[in-house]
Amino acid sequence: MVYGMRTALKVGFSFGLTSGVITTLGLMVGLHAGTHSMPAVLGGILTIALADAMSDALGIHVAEESKNHGNTHDIWASTAATFVAKFVIATTFAVPVLLMPLDLAIVASLLWGLTLLALLSYALARAQRVPPWKVIGEHVIIGLCVVAMTHYVGEWVRLTFG
Repeated sequence: MVYGMRTALKVGFSFGLTSGVITTLGLMVGLHAGTHSMPAVLGGILTIALADAMSDALGIHVAEESKNHGNTHDIWASTAATFVAKFVIATTFAVPVLLMPLDLAIVASLLWGLTLLALLSYALARAQRVPPWKVIGEHVIIGLCVVAMTHYVGEWVRLTFG
């Protein structure tokens, strides 16, 4: 089954946005808990924005190629959309870190990230004609679990090695 350019872009955008939110929030919260350092958190965000965006884009590219039925242009569209979405979304988390005290920036970033995740989830639920609250709840709970786990890992690292 060939997806088409529109679906390829939706796949890349959805994956990139979700990964951008979850990965960046997890990294930020873990680094904050472990270091309480603005430069460490900002450096982590910028590193994720570039390295993980490229990694995720390659992952989507290889996954789509492995299906052996994709149009080359569609595969590259998914690849590019994944990179751009992940890079842009991850980079937006640098703004509160640059403009606010770090503790407040973490809270603002959590609200920003969970809002983005909820909006994407709402759009997906509407497209699938399923109750939005189920999809939003599932995705936000998973995001919060990642945040909680990375917070405790960061604290453990600080207490064990700090």
